[in-house]
Amino acid sequence: MLKVGITGGIGSGKSLVCRILESLGYSVFYSDKESKLITINDQEVRSALIARYGHEVYNEYGVNKKLLSEQIFKNPDERLFVNSLIHPKVREAFEKFAGKSAKPLVFNEAAILFETGSYKAFDRTILVTAPEEIRIDRVIQRDNFTRASVQSRIDSQWKDEEKSELADGIIINDGVQPLIYQLENLVTELIG
Repeated sequence: MLKVGITGGIGSGKSLVCRILESLGYSVFYSDKESKLITINDQEVRSALIARYGHEVYNEYGVNKKLLSEQIFKNPDERLFVNSLIHPKVREAFEKFAGKSAKPLVFNEAAILFETGSYKAFDRTILVTAPEEIRIDRVIQRDNFTRASVQSRIDSQWKDEEKSELADGIIINDGVQPLIYQLENLVTELIG
């Protein structure tokens, strides 16, 4: 079985690509969803976040996203702290997930695969790209963020040019090039 990491910047369309892969019958692990579950349910993580940011880091809805986002997107040291706390647990959950799959390929969607060095744990990596203006518009519509907030998140991630040097394959999600065609070719290439 090949373990394939799928990444891309905010608004690139990673989740859409992964939903298409699932519709084609492949198993996809969503690191972001798992990270949220760990942040809420793992007592070790909860204790560390409360110790660092105070009890207000959690609210009646779970994690106080606004407070935590402000910390990690403005301060690289805080981002490193949170990532080092949560990412090893996400990796462990993916390994369990992959161990249960009987498919020739298992995919892992992760926003910062290259930035964290996690890409080294995969057999192959796929980068989903889209022009920056399209990405900004997608996130504004999807999350109701301000343009400045989206730009801040984009600026905190590596540029596609940097990521493409490490990627084994690239999917272009610009609304023009057909995704299914690209994915079918990619899967054939990976399996073949």
